[in-house]
Amino acid sequence: MLPVFKEQTLFATLGLDMTKANTTSRIWVGQPFHFICLAVLLVPVYLAWQYLGKPFPSVFWSAIAFPVVHQIFVWLAWRLELQYAAISKSIGFQGYLVLFFLLFSGRFFSLLTLAWVDRGSLNLHILHLAIVTTLLALPGIYAMYSVKRYFGMARAAGADHFDRRYRDMPLVREGIFRFTSNGMYLYAFLLFWAIAVGLNSTAALTVAAFSHVYIWVHYYATEKPDMNFLYNAAGHHSQPDAAELGR
Repeated sequence: MLPVFKEQTLFATLGLDMTKANTTSRIWVGQPFHFICLAVLLVPVYLAWQYLGKPFPSVFWSAIAFPVVHQIFVWLAWRLELQYAAISKSIGFQGYLVLFFLLFSGRFFSLLTLAWVDRGSLNLHILHLAIVTTLLALPGIYAMYSVKRYFGMARAAGADHFDRRYRDMPLVREGIFRFTSNGMYLYAFLLFWAIAVGLNSTAALTVAAFSHVYIWVHYYATEKPDMNFLYNAAGHHSQPDAAELGR
């Protein structure tokens, strides 16, 4: 992890510091970086899809679209809530959670559908397939269990943007969080890889790679700036890293 002063300088240079943004521009902090990274990522995704023979266009691009729509939804919901309490005044936190988990589930189901229709294209031997799938699935399942058991799904979905009480909760140091500060993004997303490998699908493997890299774009463009802003605003002297919060 970068020293604090270097990280602050880097974030300011890249336009990722919400604490220095004026009120009207806070919604957009980090989003030029987000959309540039997204455009860059879509280039190798498209080239890989072409190389694979453009398999199942509607299914493939639906599986790509779900992560994009999900992360844009989260960005808008979080920033509009912080700026105007717009979500609380409209659909409420429970409505937000429903949409959040519908889109999150869509990431899995769209990938699973793609992996199923494209199954066998990776041509892995059954023994190798079983070993690699197990190695990917076990930490992914343990990470999801740890998030649910020790962290809570509402908090993982960004409850601290809606309810100040979540900002005073202690850091999570149980389950997979004993070994890493960011079990969700590092390990839970291995489940996408496990689905792709388990069904022996090259197209699904491409989507899994995109989804895993793209969640880190969300972290640096949206989540990290929000955490800096939220915990500075709350007057925390020891500001937690977004990853240390368990997401």
